[in-house]
Amino acid sequence: MRPLKSRFLPLALFAAGVFAAGCSDVNNTIDQAQACLEAPKIVADLGTQLTQLTNDPQAMDKALDEAATKLNEVADTAANTTLKEASDSLAATLTGITVTDVNGAVDAAQKVAGESAAYVEKIAQACGVS
Repeated sequence: MRPLKSRFLPLALFAAGVFAAGCSDVNNTIDQAQACLEAPKIVADLGTQLTQLTNDPQAMDKALDEAATKLNEVADTAANTTLKEASDSLAATLTGITVTDVNGAVDAAQKVAGESAAYVEKIAQACGVS
């Protein structure tokens, strides 16, 4: 059997590099697809929770913080800059909302509804959904 010639070694290394780069692109695409699915779900779940928690300010405050944490996790894994920035921004907004009484809960629910609508629009654009 004939040994491989040295000219094939650079070709093999080039092919391995292209394959590795391709895997990175695939991983980024998977991360973005996962973030595109997860982000709207977090917001929708939060909206459902808030409508049920308008008479429980402490539980609403906790739900806001939990949603902010989940959005930060999405932002950390998002390969798309727009998606990351939008998730970070909404997470910061949610973290900044403090609910201490029933009136505050109603105000918080309205604010979250408005912010969430803008967020979902940004996410749809970032994810290529029209």
